[in-house]
Amino acid sequence: MEASAGLVAGSHNRNELVVIHGHEEPKPLKALNGQVCEICGDEIGVTAEGDLFVACNECGFPVCRPCYEYERREGTQMCPQCKTRYKRLKGSPRVEGDEDEEDIDDLEHEFNLEDEQKKQKHLTEAMLYGKMSYGRGPEDDDNIQIPPIITNARSRPVSGEFPLPNHHLHGEQVLSTSLHKRVHPYPLSEPGSVRWDQNKEAGWKDRMDEWKSKQGILGGDPDDIDPDMPIMDEARQPLSRKVPIASSKINPYRMIIVIRLVVLGFFLRYRILNPVHDAIGLWLTSIICEIWFAFSWILDQFPKWFPIDRETYLDRLSLRIACFRAYRYEREGEPSMLCPVDIFVSTVDPLKEPPLVTANTVLSILAMDYPVDKISCYVSDDGASMLTFESLSETAEFARKWVPFCKKFNIEPRAPEMYFSLKVDYLKDKVQPTFVKERRAMKREYEEFKVRINAMVAKAIKVPPEGWIMQDGTPWPGNNTRDHPGMIQVFLGHSGGLDAEGNELPRLVYVSREKRPGFQHHKKAGAMNALVRVSAVLTNAPFMLNLDCDHYINNSKAAREAMCFLMDPQIGRKVCYVQFPQRFDGIDRNDRYANRNTVFFDINMKGLDGVQGPVYVGTGCVFRRQALYGYDPPKGPKRPKMASCGCCPCFGRRKKLKYSKHSKGEPSINGDASGASFQDDDKELLMSQMNFEKKFGQSAAFVTSTLMEQGGVPPSSSPAALLKEAIHVISCGYEDKTEWGLELGWIYGSITEDILTGFKMHCRGWRSIYCMPQRPAFKGSAPINLSDRLNQVLRWALGSVEIFFSRHSPVLYGYKGGNLKWLERFAYINTTVYPFTSLALLAYCTLPAVCLLTGKFIMPTISTFASLFFISLFISIFATGILELRWSGVSIEEWWRNEQFWVIGGVSAHLFAVVQGLLKVLAGIDTNFTVTSKASDDEDFGELYAFKWTTLLIPPTTLLIINLVGVVAGISDAINNGYQSWGPLFGKLFFAFWVILHLYPFLKGLMGRQNRTPTIVVIWSVLLASIFSLLWVRIDPFVLKTKGPDVKQCGINC
Repeated sequence: MEASAGLVAGSHNRNELVVIHGHEEPKPLKALNGQVCEICGDEIGVTAEGDLFVACNECGFPVCRPCYEYERREGTQMCPQCKTRYKRLKGSPRVEGDEDEEDIDDLEHEFNLEDEQKKQKHLTEAMLYGKMSYGRGPEDDDNIQIPPIITNARSRPVSGEFPLPNHHLHGEQVLSTSLHKRVHPYPLSEPGSVRWDQNKEAGWKDRMDEWKSKQGILGGDPDDIDPDMPIMDEARQPLSRKVPIASSKINPYRMIIVIRLVVLGFFLRYRILNPVHDAIGLWLTSIICEIWFAFSWILDQFPKWFPIDRETYLDRLSLRIACFRAYRYEREGEPSMLCPVDIFVSTVDPLKEPPLVTANTVLSILAMDYPVDKISCYVSDDGASMLTFESLSETAEFARKWVPFCKKFNIEPRAPEMYFSLKVDYLKDKVQPTFVKERRAMKREYEEFKVRINAMVAKAIKVPPEGWIMQDGTPWPGNNTRDHPGMIQVFLGHSGGLDAEGNELPRLVYVSREKRPGFQHHKKAGAMNALVRVSAVLTNAPFMLNLDCDHYINNSKAAREAMCFLMDPQIGRKVCYVQFPQRFDGIDRNDRYANRNTVFFDINMKGLDGVQGPVYVGTGCVFRRQALYGYDPPKGPKRPKMASCGCCPCFGRRKKLKYSKHSKGEPSINGDASGASFQDDDKELLMSQMNFEKKFGQSAAFVTSTLMEQGGVPPSSSPAALLKEAIHVISCGYEDKTEWGLELGWIYGSITEDILTGFKMHCRGWRSIYCMPQRPAFKGSAPINLSDRLNQVLRWALGSVEIFFSRHSPVLYGYKGGNLKWLERFAYINTTVYPFTSLALLAYCTLPAVCLLTGKFIMPTISTFASLFFISLFISIFATGILELRWSGVSIEEWWRNEQFWVIGGVSAHLFAVVQGLLKVLAGIDTNFTVTSKASDDEDFGELYAFKWTTLLIPPTTLLIINLVGVVAGISDAINNGYQSWGPLFGKLFFAFWVILHLYPFLKGLMGRQNRTPTIVVIWSVLLASIFSLLWVRIDPFVLKTKGPDVKQCGINC
């Protein structure tokens, strides 16, 4: 896939395909003053045909043939001006790295001698490998074939076994297969014969002598010890390990949970058996709320029963164990064998998601610490904006300078905006004397880059009447955002993506899927599925990382951290994704609205990691492609049936031990060396019966890619054919009558498609991993403004309500296979029912004000014994929280902010989500969500004090007012009635202050900055004063109230 192919736009349904060239800004070229070489000053000369000799076809920089030949043979092989690699011209000798060309001249076989030497070397290594892998079967590439592209899968059986590609080597696909491997060596003679016994004994003695020699027992030379022995020992170690929570922390925590559960049972029993007869309505409301709170607490608490931590060993990632042999994934001077990764970045509206933020995310991806030929970055522009397209073009040009700077000085983070804004000593650990000079130059380059991007944004605010026009005069294909063809542009690639120092850059691909009226596009989930398909056609990496446009890579080794789990030979095969925690920049120190959400990411997610894995949270997640395709995880060998000896306790007869089916590479017990694979048999049966068109769609190239577990693109595919297929798979009608969104890819049916997608994988039996490296892997921006924060929470809660009423509801779905563990199901049920807690929470927060205004209470007068239930319940609640903070490391301030926002969000955003969800399910009224603004104010935390009125603010504001009025009314009434009325008042006041303290951050956000109180707050203040005045007149606290006889009737002057 060439980076200079131009913008490809087309529609498969309309049979249109257009390639637009020359849309980018032309590169600045030097003036060609005469026909003089700019290097040596001699004349350039002409070719054999009499034409002027041109060394570089990209920029035409004047260089003579001798300088051109010298630069290709001894230099960097690049044009001095545009840094494009010189292509071999006719009549020029070949050098290493030249692409294969059709024209053959007399110097075609110049390197035959070296090729023969390499061939002999590879032959020797192959023979050595064959001896070392004795008993493992052939692993050469002679019999390996690429799976043929399936041209017609309609009821056509697919037979045979498909070998799977393993890795790339110098652009060629090197394949490996595990089919028909021998697990046991073929004996040289029959067992039991004299020759066989002699060979066995001799081999055993040789191995013992060799071992003793290496150990120094036989007095062998220490120099003969294999230098790779330490590497072999290290390679046998796992790439990661579980770190259980210390028993001194987790055991008391579990004991308190059990105690709290028992106390809660006694408390509810007491509350139900002791009604308040003069306030039966208040009592019944409180009982229903408390039972729901108890149920919600059980769903939230018990999935945290097995919390764990994990450690990764990045230094061991370069080693691999296979049948007691050590393989290096990375060896100096050789191509890396780490698995390729396709990285997805999604954006919609460049005015709400600033292009500069997206550019920083893309730059951090291109500069990450991973082999460049293993990374491909796909940017999904679901708004078909020319602003996003042009900003990405500028980003690709700036990446040619930024990426080598990052890798040369090993800086962190590798997003330039965040790096240059760090208030740290940037000279720490920097020893190269040129660092300061190059850093200043790079900062200046970045400031100029920002100016260009901001100029584009300012220009894009006002859309021209005739629509946007590209540089070559062609109308922008996406002028109509609801009716436009699919668009693909490769900005950087392996055949044209070189940085300023001549090194290769990762792929950077712009994708905008086709949109037409009358089609359902499924918002972000549909865009992600389009990226899955287009990446499968162009690169087909076995793993995929998805990021929001505002989440940059903060740890350049994040992909390596994930590979420690996904490439682990012990646990990696059953891992569907590795989820990283979300961390945020730009949040105020107090985190008023719990934007960091550390209680969820550092407590709940750790607990789920000890069950079946964390839920998918929408970003910062590395997926296994096969898991997204709907495949089941590989199954291990079935346990043999119990062999009975015939004695009385066994109650049975002796049975033979044998496996009915075998796992990949495992021998059968009865000595059969065929090593039949259960997974391969299952897949062969699936391929012979399934209808590929119904499952994956009608793209033959894409269907073929789904059969390659290790990824890779067939080498026979041409770039033009791949581009045509890529346009096909992003067409708006491709998913019709397929399983996309139902069983494959991101699942449709909710605006929180992340929860559904992870839930489907866990129901199939996959497990997920929670990775928390010491340096946060990704960081993003959070809406610190109150209104934006509530709208974000509203969108999440509405998605949960949609899932609850869908066919994928965790309450009813996924019982058939029995693959979802019960504690994992509890967690998923909790993620879908938590918005309904808002109904109970709203009623419970209203009860204190009602009790204070009416003089009644939700509980009768309690005895000393009954008070023990209340004291024990409060102690167990606080003890659970303290012990939870102890093993998780979360601060008490973060825990309290989370509790406060649980109430604020519960009585506002969650309540509206329930109402909107019920309207959608019962009345079919759909609600559109808006993208949260990622822009930040120039002033530090300026957005924190911005006030944006929304209806979400009405319920918590009303609760604050009535509880404040209730407190004033209750205290006034107690002052008027004397000392005896203060006792019952304390319980009511405690109840009301509990509500007010939880809503205090909301009150601060409502008031705004000092001297800048919004008008709406003034209106509410007038309303508050009016209500309070009316209640004051009704209560009349300055009139003495007595309970004695009527003074007017008895005539006694009291």
